[in-house]
Amino acid sequence: MQNYYWLIIMVIFLIIEIITLGLSTIWFAAGALVSYITALLGANLAVQIIVFLVVSIVALIFTRPIALRFFNKDREKTNVDTIIGMTAKVLEDIDNRNSTGKVIINGIEWMARAVSDEVIAAGTMIVVKEVSGVKVICEKADN
Repeated sequence: MQNYYWLIIMVIFLIIEIITLGLSTIWFAAGALVSYITALLGANLAVQIIVFLVVSIVALIFTRPIALRFFNKDREKTNVDTIIGMTAKVLEDIDNRNSTGKVIINGIEWMARAVSDEVIAAGTMIVVKEVSGVKVICEKADN
């Protein structure tokens, strides 16, 4: 009867995986399957648990990065992600200490802050490094 607990655990992990669709528990379902097989072969509970942990961790470490790359290869950047790395023109001096600064990106004005505490003068070209809320975090562009 103890063998079937691993199948129940595997089904639970598979249901969670189906609900979340985020490649979060499939690795543990694989570990539960291998532990079920070791239980059928007569291994004691300690061995089954060790096999579950080892298989789950190895599967997670070695296959998750490959799977994420495979599933994310056709994903297009949308909305805010598209402006990261773009160059823009400073409309208002960017001064972190005075909380001022505006840039224009694709015809849209954004509040801006500099990566460092240097003041970036209006008219300067910048590169967007990240987006934080409604502000772009930027640095001077290399000319």
